[in-house]
Amino acid sequence: MNEKIQHRLQSLKSEFEAGQKMLADLEAKQANLRETLLRISGAIQVLEEVLNEASETDDNSTQPVEPVSAEVVITSGDAS
Repeated sequence: MNEKIQHRLQSLKSEFEAGQKMLADLEAKQANLRETLLRISGAIQVLEEVLNEASETDDNSTQPVEPVSAEVVITSGDAS
């Protein structure tokens, strides 16, 4: 009976250690994924800002230009 308990105890300790290792691995993966998502989020934000600036620049360049009034004076070629 004592031997069965010792064997079960050892088995549970092994499972516990494996579970801890798996949890540590998952936490490391989670941290890496969070960092990756943060970088992607930053890249998205930069690209959206670039697109907005380009759109504003395009909007400004396609604005109608107000006509300028000017007088044209025509003179004859004779100075006399």
